[in-house]
Amino acid sequence: MATIATPDLRPANPRFSSGPCAKRPGWTPEALSDAATGRSHRAKIGKAKLKEAIDLTREVLEVPADYRIGIVPASDTGAVEMAMWSLLGERGVDVAAWESFGSGWVTDALKQLKLEDARKFEADYGKLPDLTEVDFDRDVVFTWNGTTSGVRVPNADFIPADRKGLTICDATSGAFAQKLDFSKLDVVTFSWQKVLGGEGGHGVLILSPRAVERLESYTPAWPLPKIFRMTKGGKLIEGIFEGATINTPSMLCVEDYLDALKWAKSLGGLDALVARADGNAAVLDDFVAKNDWIENLAEDPATRSNTSMCFKIVDPAIAALDEKEQEAFAKGMVSMLEKQGIAYDINAYRDAPSGLRIWTGATVEKADVEAVTGWLNWAFETQKAELSQKAA
Repeated sequence: MATIATPDLRPANPRFSSGPCAKRPGWTPEALSDAATGRSHRAKIGKAKLKEAIDLTREVLEVPADYRIGIVPASDTGAVEMAMWSLLGERGVDVAAWESFGSGWVTDALKQLKLEDARKFEADYGKLPDLTEVDFDRDVVFTWNGTTSGVRVPNADFIPADRKGLTICDATSGAFAQKLDFSKLDVVTFSWQKVLGGEGGHGVLILSPRAVERLESYTPAWPLPKIFRMTKGGKLIEGIFEGATINTPSMLCVEDYLDALKWAKSLGGLDALVARADGNAAVLDDFVAKNDWIENLAEDPATRSNTSMCFKIVDPAIAALDEKEQEAFAKGMVSMLEKQGIAYDINAYRDAPSGLRIWTGATVEKADVEAVTGWLNWAFETQKAELSQKAA
């Protein structure tokens, strides 16, 4: 069997993980040298750092002045759980899901909170459910960008401005890479380990005035753990949204987030971040259009993510294999690229269809995305040739 030549061009940074994601260009540990390590987060320096992180989040993400922003424990998952356990139950709820994490919120609503008046709207990987069937007189929970499917809502036009219920939006792989219409969103959550490439473990929870009103007027029927409690005596604990976190944060991680926010601001803010992600995604869209062995998992171009791009291998010879063999083929490609130091962590999510998932968020350099495309062809052709040799 002839050896397939490797491409000459290599990515300078092979980190294409969908979380934690690549650090911002030029990052070194020296960026953390001003961290308030060994200091209490309640001390003036700790509070100041946390407040600065909140203020810069508002500025870069373009969050309205009357929305509260809090840093909370347990990444995006913790932020979504806080919102669901604290706000749901006042009225019926609709949960829309089209990938793994959205399905998790369905499970929480139906099996953990055991909400009697809960409906689910689900779609297979690669598609959106029919969002016109969602009733916004009820509370609604949905993901903005499906990290494990690469399918996003193209905009918030499906949400009415005069809704009666609250919208709870898991925006963790969309925030800082896609424009979020806060006028249509009452709760927005994300973790800074995604688009800004921060360290994991911390979440951000953003509340509209309507969400705050619900918190102060409604008490859930179930007990709330301490780390979920956002009110005291029927009033919002304002300190949570001014830097007085519920539990102890890592000041190293906070410093890392500050570094990423300052980098984002230096580029020109949200518009620049969106443009970087769009440019990266366009490289892979162009690659897919020119190669018939690979397709975007998201069927509708309008719903394709510009951060967590998911792909399926559609070459007839590979598609004819059984499910386990297809999975082994994709994993073989991933392993080859990792061994070559070309692309790390680009395997499909464990619950998703077999294939590839490549992160193209704002911290990834376009030149690296361009460089990896030739290697994708190399890995595919090499794997296919080995498969043919085994079959012979």
